[in-house]
Amino acid sequence: MEKSKVLVVGGTGYVGRRIVKASLAQGHPTFVIQRPEIGLDIDKLQILLSFKAEGATLVEASFADHKSLVEAVKKVDVVICTMSGVHFRSHNLLMQLKLVEAIKEAGNIKRFLPSEFGMDPARMGDALEPGRVTFDEKMIVRKAIEEANIPHTYVSSNCFAAYFVPNCSQLGTLTPPKEKVYLYGDGNVKAVFMDEDDVAAYTIKTVDDPRTLNKTVYIRPLENILSQGQIIEMWEKLTGKELDKSIISAEDFLASMKGMDYAAQVGVGHFYHIYYEGCLTNFEIGEDGEEASKLYPEIQYIRMDEYLKRYL
Repeated sequence: MEKSKVLVVGGTGYVGRRIVKASLAQGHPTFVIQRPEIGLDIDKLQILLSFKAEGATLVEASFADHKSLVEAVKKVDVVICTMSGVHFRSHNLLMQLKLVEAIKEAGNIKRFLPSEFGMDPARMGDALEPGRVTFDEKMIVRKAIEEANIPHTYVSSNCFAAYFVPNCSQLGTLTPPKEKVYLYGDGNVKAVFMDEDDVAAYTIKTVDDPRTLNKTVYIRPLENILSQGQIIEMWEKLTGKELDKSIISAEDFLASMKGMDYAAQVGVGHFYHIYYEGCLTNFEIGEDGEEASKLYPEIQYIRMDEYLKRYL
């Protein structure tokens, strides 16, 4: 079967550049938006040029120019958007509504994957302020997609390992703790942690798969369903050093929001839902969803004990 042509919007970002590489690796003709607003951002330009060298086609288009978006969309079969939804970077989720309009007008797209790649927003209706804005905006985009009858797949990839694993899930740092670690509750609530390159590989697998059409794909492989306590144990085993652990109750954790800036408050809220409520694992995947590692057992996903070794 001929591989679909894939357009990646946000291809220079943290997730996007992995999606581009995975699309090329899996043999898809791959197109990447190059926005004229790039200006003097030489890092982004160098990334785009590296994609071109690897075989991708750069397509100039702007969210400020509807016609250019429509023309870009008409070149492909599948659109994947990876625009940032995290508050400590840029937060552009609702810009996707312009992309939805372009896809609707073009009328040729077989599949649209909007920028999700985290918790399933459909399950976060009771999320705390201010962090719930992320989920609310993703649901606004979903509503627009479904009202326009655009074929779609939503990817719920849970926790990106680099943000949650080497730091033993400590807020405000990305590197491993040296002496002390804060434990959320009893540390036994299960979450899901994924290597970002594996997220990209699974995502590209879905685009031509009829089993994932108009469904949510949860990337939740069995061996990466782990608690914070298990992540800490893995690190202690690798280093041969036991960390001093301090337990934080749910009440104290939520109280820590006071006085924090907006982005930090969002982070605390999301951590609360993951580590105290277990929002990533406290449900069974129903008929409206699929689990990626069961669909694609050929992908040899990275386990977290192996992932941690790069930080030694």
